[in-house]
Amino acid sequence: MHLLIIEDSERLRRSLAAGLRRAGYAVDFAEDGEDGLWKAQEREYDAIVLDLMLPKLDGLAVLRRLRAGGSQAHVLILTARDAVDDRVRGLRAGADDYLPKPFVFTELLARVEALCRRAYGRKDASLNVGDLVLDRTARSVVRAGAPVPLTPREFALLEFLTLRAGEVVSRTEIEAHLYDENADLMSNTVDSAVCSLRRKIQPPGSAPLLHTRRGQGYVLAP
Repeated sequence: MHLLIIEDSERLRRSLAAGLRRAGYAVDFAEDGEDGLWKAQEREYDAIVLDLMLPKLDGLAVLRRLRAGGSQAHVLILTARDAVDDRVRGLRAGADDYLPKPFVFTELLARVEALCRRAYGRKDASLNVGDLVLDRTARSVVRAGAPVPLTPREFALLEFLTLRAGEVVSRTEIEAHLYDENADLMSNTVDSAVCSLRRKIQPPGSAPLLHTRRGQGYVLAP
């Protein structure tokens, strides 16, 4: 999943990015409202974490311009403004969730996970494809009753493919959702990631789940 953090505090911005990346998310960030608005308009993010008190353009203005432009991005406001009136204004401006500072990171992570589920029209934490079960809350994968250990990046890739189960997903889509703007991607980065994931979720003797569609991309299906 690919997130955008719009936050002017460098310390908090880097802390959030580090924690979310450890959880398997690709993270881009902006330090002011103008840059954040531009990035949010330029690409599709699974969720946006937005501060309100930003230089150049405040968070509510960013949010209103996104909604006026037709953006359906799922937005979590993260701000020190914790009065009820502030929350009401944020939600009425188009925010999907509102979390006051200071906050506990695990709560923010849970809220981001919920927004990402909503982005794909899914409320359930468990996703099934054949005999493979992916638990988005426990961050675990089981196939035919046996646990499958995955790295955070492999889990993110499998989660994305599972959410799109039965559909052909292109390399470009995978790059856009799994790698942030600072990633140094090589021509075979996605192919290598898919190959590694395939080996782990397809033990000897099991039916193939992850299929290559030459010239098109990949599809996860029984």
